Amino acid sequence: MTEVRTAIVVGGGIAGPVAALALRRAGIAATVYEAYPSTADGIGGTLALAPNGVAALRTVGADEAVTAIATPITRMAMAVGGKHMEMPGLADVPPLQLVHRSDLYRVLHDRAVAGGVTIEYGKRLLDTQESATGITARFADGSTASADILVGADGIRSTVRRLIDPEAPGPHFTGLLGFEAVARHEVEAGPGTMTFAFGKGGYYLYWPEPGGGTRWGVNLPQERPISLTEARAVPSADWMRTLRAAYADDDPGRDLMSTSSADELQVVGSLQIMPRVRHWHRGRMVLVGDSAHAPSNSSGQGASLAIESAVQLARCLRDITDVPAAYAAFERLRRGRVERVAARAARINQAKAPGAVARVLMPLLMKTAMNPEKTIGPEQRYVIDWDAPVTADPALS
Repeated sequence: MTEVRTAIVVGGGIAGPVAALALRRAGIAATVYEAYPSTADGIGGTLALAPNGVAALRTVGADEAVTAIATPITRMAMAVGGKHMEMPGLADVPPLQLVHRSDLYRVLHDRAVAGGVTIEYGKRLLDTQESATGITARFADGSTASADILVGADGIRSTVRRLIDPEAPGPHFTGLLGFEAVARHEVEAGPGTMTFAFGKGGYYLYWPEPGGGTRWGVNLPQERPISLTEARAVPSADWMRTLRAAYADDDPGRDLMSTSSADELQVVGSLQIMPRVRHWHRGRMVLVGDSAHAPSNSSGQGASLAIESAVQLARCLRDITDVPAAYAAFERLRRGRVERVAARAARINQAKAPGAVARVLMPLLMKTAMNPEKTIGPEQRYVIDWDAPVTADPALS
């Protein structure tokens, strides 16, 4: 049904390649334009793909390639004040999948190329110009590209978001700085068990690595946001001393930090979220993924929601010939869901910092963790029905 035949997709991270593959399945030829000169090898830490995210990847034939490089998490536990307790899960959903961000980028890139998607690197978007029949993107290298529509999958610092709405908000700092490493210390947890620990020095999590050792991630309270470049300019040994001091009284945090090499410490950077974005689309431009909605990593849903949105956008453009109406249907399908997830993550974030506030909020967090059917059940069981038609009539959607 679609009258859209071509698409410019800005951003080659997670949402971009998935959007291009889904658009191709919907009969729309999409080319991805990535600002950086190559794939993001070695950049970023570990992220989680929830069952709903893997289900959305299945729509574009990328689920098996991703799960092949992932570590499945079959059990979750919580450690508070030295007490460990197993968290109930959802028996009828597949396990959470942990994957390194750069590995996920590479797999999605390879799947997109194999699916006929062209990816051009070194294409930093400057601005766009629309006409009655299409849109032209102008890049920093002087080149241009034209298509029927433009999809902004360019992340939390999106240029497309600014072009849609010059007054759109930017990302907000959560007050946390992320680190990750693998310790030589072996924890008393079975394979596939992730533990969320709330120590005196702050929040951290850990899980046994399949190849030995224990991988851990730390959210260290930080007074001001610093760029990834600034954070990595600090010697790793300095960061490691700070982490060891912060978790010196925590078990097993103390042993995890002390048996980790400073040379292997991964600085993930300041953890940021997107506040509510008022305008997801204008004219022939539309946002997907983190450019429109980036919940805290506490949600465990950031990447999965980005993948879902990429697929849902393609469905809407497939079935609704009027571009503004297709974009409106897409926003209607997505906004409520992503904002509910963001709100849940915000509540969890408040309990991650050490101190009196966290102690007050801990009962709320415990109640949430022990009732997965009510909290994460609707999130993780969500499956997009690709074959179901999308209508522009809100009463029929």
